[in-house]
Amino acid sequence: MQKLIPLALFGAVLVPALATAAWNYPATKTVEHFDDYPGARVADPFHWLEDVDAADTKAWVQAENKVTFDFLATIPQRDAIKQRLTELFNYARYSLPSKQGGKYFYTENTGLQNQAPLYVKDSLAAAGRLLLDPNTLAKDGTVALSGYRVSEDGQWLLYGTAAAGSDWNEFRVRSVATGQDTGDVINWVKFSPMSWTHDSKGFFYSRFPEPRREGNSTFSDLANQKIYYHRLGTAQAADQLIYESPEFPKRGWGASVSDDGRYLLITGTEGTDPHHRLYYADLKDPHHPDLGAPIVKLVDTIEAVYNVVGNRGTVLYVQTDLDAPREKLIAIDLANPAKAAWRTLVAESTNVIESSGVVGGRFVVNYMEDARSRLALFDLEGKPLGEVPLPGVGTVAGISGRYDEDELFFSFASFVFPTTNYRTDLGQGTVEIYQAPKVAFDPSLYETKQVFYHSKDGTRVPMFITARKGLKLDGSHPTMLYAYGGFNISLQPAFSSTAVAWLELGGIYAVPNLRGGGEYGRDWHEAGMKEHKQNVFDDFAAAGDYLVKEGYTAHRKLVISGGSNGGLLIGATVNQRPDLARVALPAVGVMDMLRFQKFTIGWAWASDYGSSDDPAGFKYLSAYSPLYNVKAGVKYPAVLVTTGDHDDRVHPAHSFKYAAAMQAANPDAESPTFIRIETRAGHGAGKPVTKVIEETADKLAFALHFTGTGAD
Repeated sequence: MQKLIPLALFGAVLVPALATAAWNYPATKTVEHFDDYPGARVADPFHWLEDVDAADTKAWVQAENKVTFDFLATIPQRDAIKQRLTELFNYARYSLPSKQGGKYFYTENTGLQNQAPLYVKDSLAAAGRLLLDPNTLAKDGTVALSGYRVSEDGQWLLYGTAAAGSDWNEFRVRSVATGQDTGDVINWVKFSPMSWTHDSKGFFYSRFPEPRREGNSTFSDLANQKIYYHRLGTAQAADQLIYESPEFPKRGWGASVSDDGRYLLITGTEGTDPHHRLYYADLKDPHHPDLGAPIVKLVDTIEAVYNVVGNRGTVLYVQTDLDAPREKLIAIDLANPAKAAWRTLVAESTNVIESSGVVGGRFVVNYMEDARSRLALFDLEGKPLGEVPLPGVGTVAGISGRYDEDELFFSFASFVFPTTNYRTDLGQGTVEIYQAPKVAFDPSLYETKQVFYHSKDGTRVPMFITARKGLKLDGSHPTMLYAYGGFNISLQPAFSSTAVAWLELGGIYAVPNLRGGGEYGRDWHEAGMKEHKQNVFDDFAAAGDYLVKEGYTAHRKLVISGGSNGGLLIGATVNQRPDLARVALPAVGVMDMLRFQKFTIGWAWASDYGSSDDPAGFKYLSAYSPLYNVKAGVKYPAVLVTTGDHDDRVHPAHSFKYAAAMQAANPDAESPTFIRIETRAGHGAGKPVTKVIEETADKLAFALHFTGTGAD
């Protein structure tokens, strides 16, 4: 027998559609809608907001935006903050160069360009030549370059574009010599690697079937991803199907070609679980690949990570967490692939292997030690060869180099050290700055400290705190606490113009490394998954309490912020600890934990969250779901929800329904809940710089208003 869950417990209180004089919220209607779950029936009075294309929803979005922007316009500091952010964003930013066919390819944003153009140069000393400028693809800058790969001979550029922040990509091919596109166009691509065969005549990619639903295909369901091979000069309809799994429609598939061009490597995922299957096909001759070669299932279970980082002949070099939660490097000889014959080359250590690669015949291993980077070298038998010296405590955010050349590029950054590209000659042992940005601020005025605090259950958790040097711990400083805590994603020190602007406003910027992330390997991740998700919220609340206890800030000066899974974190924290912070900034958050699997790629997150379709999952998800735990009469922080109307990663209805529930539950509350809905924007990737600056200025102005000079 199902239990009817009272609206006061799961969902906002069902109220008449009316506006409030306190914050002038628009009228939001409610509907009699219920969803059935194991043993319970749950009300969803704002269910109608899931139809983002409906006239009622569009009118609601317009009305909510008007109220929000009318309020933001009253904050005196808003324009000055936007101006300062514009200055801070106005510096040249470079991607790491990649080398192919003797040429170097990289992106460069001169500062305020909405999107970063792609350049090519014939040598490091040569001037870059513009190859592709995505700013010309849309007047408002909302078409982004989502990725690219260059053919082995350096003649062809395969590139992807994404419009209005969507995860949907279109692939095209451009001649590197002429800068002109061919007629090759690939559609219905999401979450796909790009990989050329070494004959440079075609490439592998993954795609979904064309959506069969009426209306907006942006939010279509995703299933039956397949791997194809596209030969240059042919139509997509003629592409060769390489692999599919119709009996398992929710499995994701990706393909890449080994460094030497001999093997096609296929990974099979289930949701967002980092563990995956590993298959391969022997293409034999890289210059005349056998596209009909049989697929060999090397690992056909979901038990561990198997990232192939290189090969020598039949030997694959693999980074794995098999029997090594902090990961190791092993050798698998395809001539004798039995597990008993696998060899450990670089053993698991106390530090996590964040990433690795083969450059110049060596392993380059990026270790994470208490969320800080260390770059070590080993020969291909695992013998230590020393370390690459880093400029300080921070993050190696990327590595680039060829397996057959000694030239290594890596990028390094910290909270006050802008991302800088370095070039290393592994043969000579030299390290030099290759590309360094010049940002209009003085980093010498600030410092970052790493502290450790204890969570509710006694777990020791690290946190980075960045502030002006000589800061007095008198509890007076507005402090932004930013976190994520999920999907094995690690938050390492990274440069942010947003953080710098906040620091200059007199604030403190704090980043704790919560469970659920990958900072301490597999065990740390699993301690924040599914039924253990409450650990993440406890870690976060403990971080805020630590900052208050140690005198960095006060609860009335604390701002909590996070996006996506981090938006869920903020929503849950607002419900569980409304006293923790004065301001909450949940961005593109997963707020409906009972229905997240119903939207686009949401089903894939069940590997981290669990599912309400399962009785145990329903119990713990309903206990913390931000949408279903909003209560009337609670003194909540001031909340500014942000989302994009084209977010097909985390459907905007999550934020729509949460904001409506908060407004309905406490229409006359002392602190408001506003929602800022960006148009022609998605989950965040590829968002134009102008939109980033505007949204960031609004967030910082809102936070400063309620923690600093504004209403208290």
